[in-house]
Amino acid sequence: MIAGVPYWRLSSFYFFYFALLGTWLPYWALYLKDLGFSSTQIGVLSAVVMVTKVVAPNIWGWLADHYHCRTRIIRLGAFMATIAFAGVYLGDHFWWLAAVVAAYSFFWNAVLSQFDVLTLSHLQGRYGRYSLIRVWGSVGFIVAVLGVGAWLDRHPIVHLLYMISLLLTGIWLASLLVAERPRESGSHERPARGSLRAILLRPAVIAFFAMTFLLQFSHGPYYTFFSIYLESFSYSKSIIGVLWSLGVVAEVLIFLVMHRLLARFSLRQILLWSLALTALRWLMIGLVAQSTLLLVVAQCLHAASFGSSHAAAVEVIRQWFPRHHGQGMALYSGLSFGAGGAAGALFSGVAWDWSPLWCFVIAALAGGLGWLVTWLYFDNPDGESGEELGTISQQR
Repeated sequence: MIAGVPYWRLSSFYFFYFALLGTWLPYWALYLKDLGFSSTQIGVLSAVVMVTKVVAPNIWGWLADHYHCRTRIIRLGAFMATIAFAGVYLGDHFWWLAAVVAAYSFFWNAVLSQFDVLTLSHLQGRYGRYSLIRVWGSVGFIVAVLGVGAWLDRHPIVHLLYMISLLLTGIWLASLLVAERPRESGSHERPARGSLRAILLRPAVIAFFAMTFLLQFSHGPYYTFFSIYLESFSYSKSIIGVLWSLGVVAEVLIFLVMHRLLARFSLRQILLWSLALTALRWLMIGLVAQSTLLLVVAQCLHAASFGSSHAAAVEVIRQWFPRHHGQGMALYSGLSFGAGGAAGALFSGVAWDWSPLWCFVIAALAGGLGWLVTWLYFDNPDGESGEELGTISQQR
């Protein structure tokens, strides 16, 4: 726990939010396949979630920053996502599901980036400790992916819908437990480095968002078709769940030591290593998925493709957007997980029947291009250095 921080209340939100993700990512495509949808239709329905992430976080982030209603937005978004998802019980036709998923994800995608800002408001200078709270999201993902996989091996896959509804309710209830920390009198904010537009026009900022777009584009085949890909090699749902969770175990371990990595290495170094290992991961999955041992190694690289890259990106946003945290996090979420994830899902949906192997090869090339953009154009933010950040987080 962290002194002066509502640790368990913050952590419970991340637990339920990412438990939902651990239920959705591995098994939603299998549910759609069971309904008889084609690869292209599965890609489109997966991309709908990502497309709303482009728009929703920016709308809600602007409202939160300008009207100081972050907590209300988080609670409203969680509640409306629960209501909207209930539409899946009324029909399972393609266009109906597309409408339901669009409505549900518009609200669901509103909450995480704003909750990250809320969490940082409680940390007050101990920002390197963010990963110690966020790690409970990884724990929730693991619990869900293992439990749901074992359950679906023995029960109809329609039970997936009931589990998602329960977890959405858990997210909403958790959102009621914590509010943004009020600013203390006499506290000092770092002066804003120009307007939001001026920040966004900096070459290093453009490079950063281009890199995050490419990184999440490269995840498209993995998030959309990894479970279906493993089924083609005769892996059971339980084993598929274990392999998904293994990646998140690696993520948990990297989060536990992330504040030390931030102290020792620059953000640029962390991002470059993360991107290089991401490209290696997709090549391994594409080429050696029939080998369980090598697939285990590839899944451990999730520590880099998501864990260290996301933690470093959150710190980049914090330093570059000192008075625009909500909009900065929304832009990061929208351009990377939203636009990049949607493009990757659509690409993989169209190309999957042509060649699953080449889908992962192209994903690796996208990761490599992200590495090149970072190496050529990305500079560390001119706020605290990694060493200073780690020292602050260890002292407080």
